Amino acid sequence: MNRHGPTQHARGVRILLKVGITAVALWVATVLFSDIKIEGDDNGRRALTLIGVAVIFGLVNAVIKPIVKTLGCAFYVVTLGLIGLVVNALLLLLTSEIAGRLDLPFHVGGFWAAFWGAIVVGLVSWVLHLVLGGKDDDD
Repeated sequence: MNRHGPTQHARGVRILLKVGITAVALWVATVLFSDIKIEGDDNGRRALTLIGVAVIFGLVNAVIKPIVKTLGCAFYVVTLGLIGLVVNALLLLLTSEIAGRLDLPFHVGGFWAAFWGAIVVGLVSWVLHLVLGGKDDDD
């Protein structure tokens, strides 16, 4: 890293690490909840699908979540941040919809599956970031 900030290489590695962590977290959600499904003929296909869905989920979070947080700031304050759980569930449902439109075999079957799945994805991502040392200076 140079003194002016992270190099392009370091940023690229950090992005790949985040995608990998999100893919693992999504996989854990598919293991724990039968209404969150990933399909594929073999493990390689399912792994590629998880990586694709992780990229979509990251983009959805990067683009839409800040807008929702800004517009719904009062709701975050009034609910002490609990509305964030609902927002994360809706973002996971949106990710499922986008994945379906892109012919990625990933599906979240309803709000409650998305709600609990988003909690698991958040917790697993947090733990993996702690263990792997993922730095979140751009969130």
